[in-house]
Amino acid sequence: MNFILFDGNTRNNLLPLTFTRPVADIRLGILTIREKWEKNLNSKTSSKTAGYLSKKHPTVFLIDEENIWINGAYCPNIQLIQEIKLLKPMEVLLDSTTVIASNTGEAKDFEYDSLEGFTKYESHSKAMRIDELWDIFSKNEEAIKVDFELLTAGRQSQVLSSSNHVISLGNIFVEEGAKIECATFNASNGPIYIGKNAEVMEGSLIRGPFSLGEHSILKLGTKIYGPTTIGPHCKIGGEINNSVVFGYSNKAHDGFLGNSVIGEWCNIGADTNNSNLKNNYTEVRLWSYEQENFVKTGLTFCGLIMGDHSKCAINTMFNTGTVVGVSANIFGPGFPRNFIPSFAWGGASGFTTYKIQDALDVASRVFERRGLTFDEVEQEILLHIYELTDKK
Repeated sequence: MNFILFDGNTRNNLLPLTFTRPVADIRLGILTIREKWEKNLNSKTSSKTAGYLSKKHPTVFLIDEENIWINGAYCPNIQLIQEIKLLKPMEVLLDSTTVIASNTGEAKDFEYDSLEGFTKYESHSKAMRIDELWDIFSKNEEAIKVDFELLTAGRQSQVLSSSNHVISLGNIFVEEGAKIECATFNASNGPIYIGKNAEVMEGSLIRGPFSLGEHSILKLGTKIYGPTTIGPHCKIGGEINNSVVFGYSNKAHDGFLGNSVIGEWCNIGADTNNSNLKNNYTEVRLWSYEQENFVKTGLTFCGLIMGDHSKCAINTMFNTGTVVGVSANIFGPGFPRNFIPSFAWGGASGFTTYKIQDALDVASRVFERRGLTFDEVEQEILLHIYELTDKK
């Protein structure tokens, strides 16, 4: 079987994070949704996503195999995998009216909103899915626990040094190459996973559920409240609560981040804080690209959503329920507004447009600092987003 993960009708709800990636490449728990599927299926996947992302994420058809299309907003579980593998050509699996998966048989495109000719079956898997931005941190606890079991079953953890203070050792897994000294781990409320070659510096206080990606660093005295996920190649400091940082992003200094989602290639300046609770304790509303308005979240705790390549200066203050687009640069005193468009340059006193060549130059330097190349494909994606979001 050849597996293709498609974006489905939740993509616009998950902007600005899906401006730069397919839905399946959102990190939820320890792994991205794609990584969950590939580990469970023991198979590589490709994507069907927005046209301007297709050069980086092409759709791969196989002529001599059955082509299985899976909604990238859904996370796998045992029953769902069984249901999908039982699909025959021209059969589709539904969650009420939402398409979870289909088998098109031959190598042809699949339009999830046009099911003529398909035999329909209802799924009984009750699989986790992400429909809204806030689902990413709201469902992160459950996702960490599922991924922890998947990644650690039958394996032996690296032994923690006696310099560390540990509660519920059996709920902690440390991959090879990790460096950890003089830290405190409390896994009584959920598992703690430390990735390959990650580092936890002295004085760090970690309460699970928590995941630290490979090659990421918790700096001296970092305070982590679960459920929190830090992706690969990040530098993290200060205080973090119930947040997800995708990868290649830094919040290296003091300051609070709570009930938030930070994309890739972001930088949070020293002493930056976000509010995650309104002073009147009322429901938080969040900007929706799909509705082009603020929508109810049903949450009293909701912090900052930041798209890829965005950055903020030292002492930045973010209001409760703030959405920042792609490649914005925020600075200055006071609270900027709750929705900051892509390629915005400024702060509470107002915004201008970030010059696109300057944005590309910064992205190139940031990639170079990590030993990577900001190639033509990456540049074309940012250029398209710049044009797509102009004056919006």
